[in-house]
Amino acid sequence: MRVCGELDIDTSEQFRGVLREALSRSVRGIDLDLDGVAFCDCSALNVLLTLRHRALEQDKTVTIHSTSTAVDRLLDLTRTRTLFAGSGPDGQGAPAGHVQGADVSDVTDEDLRIEVAQLRRAMQTRPTIDLARGILMASFSLSSEEAWTVLVAASQNTNTKLHALAGDLVTAVKGEALPEAVREQLSSAVARINASSPASQGGPEEQEPTQAAS
Repeated sequence: MRVCGELDIDTSEQFRGVLREALSRSVRGIDLDLDGVAFCDCSALNVLLTLRHRALEQDKTVTIHSTSTAVDRLLDLTRTRTLFAGSGPDGQGAPAGHVQGADVSDVTDEDLRIEVAQLRRAMQTRPTIDLARGILMASFSLSSEEAWTVLVAASQNTNTKLHALAGDLVTAVKGEALPEAVREQLSSAVARINASSPASQGGPEEQEPTQAAS
């Protein structure tokens, strides 16, 4: 399975869902190619670690056989590379890596500064995202997971960073209108959630996000 792009708090839930589906369809586990990942933070690592635990419970494996510089840095800093080591036909494992022989001692001050910046970014955006989830939960009687699904769907369909979309929703509570595209995608996502629930009969799903947030 080849993964490309940025793996951060904005994409972590989508990343988690795709990996879980791939794992469930697999017979022995999944083999990841992360060479095309341009950015990777601790939220993505948490997804991988959780997936590995899930795989072990199913007697499956999660192997990373190729990594980019960004993934290398995170695996080396956290010393988790060997947890995703691949195994050849002879059963001998070898740590995954883009740069063979990478060691924690090779990590520079610049690497550490980048990691700190990533963590700060996650800490700064998470409160807004959680607040937006709360608004959706209260407005449309959604569970925490359903509210997250709505945010992620709207983010993907409008090509808007999750934290930016969450900020728009929070701002709408103060009376500012949501962008039309965002409003439409939020409404559609909420409608899909309610349509899939046997207990839903009219009510909250008939409102638009701008009305509930006003």
